[in-house]
Amino acid sequence: MATGEFNNSLNRLRNSYRLVVLNDDTYEEVVTFRLSRLSVYIGLSTIFVLLIGLTIALIAFTPLKYYIPGYGTRESRTALQVLKLRTDSLERAIRYRDQYLDGVKKALSGSGTVVLDTTSLEVPNKEASID
Repeated sequence: MATGEFNNSLNRLRNSYRLVVLNDDTYEEVVTFRLSRLSVYIGLSTIFVLLIGLTIALIAFTPLKYYIPGYGTRESRTALQVLKLRTDSLERAIRYRDQYLDGVKKALSGSGTVVLDTTSLEVPNKEASID
């Protein structure tokens, strides 16, 4: 039964219809179109996809994108990037300063553990390096 309903729906999509445009005064046929439901559906779908694509391309590749709320201008975006880099470098400098101050506080109070370097340095002879 499902195949009969499918064939019936498919036949209904493929049935051809005639669209005639008549002159109202003379009843003369101006234009005649032979259409089916499937061709109308495909035509309208194609027009819809093309309009959406053209609208996206128009917004993406023209200055119209700057009128979209929240997009901002090119200058504001570059200024935001510069501020972000400056903020990152300031945060890094503050972190280094805090580490330095913690080390100085530990050294002055004597509470920190001191790690002694027990490896011996090999100093080259001046005579060997001159030759």
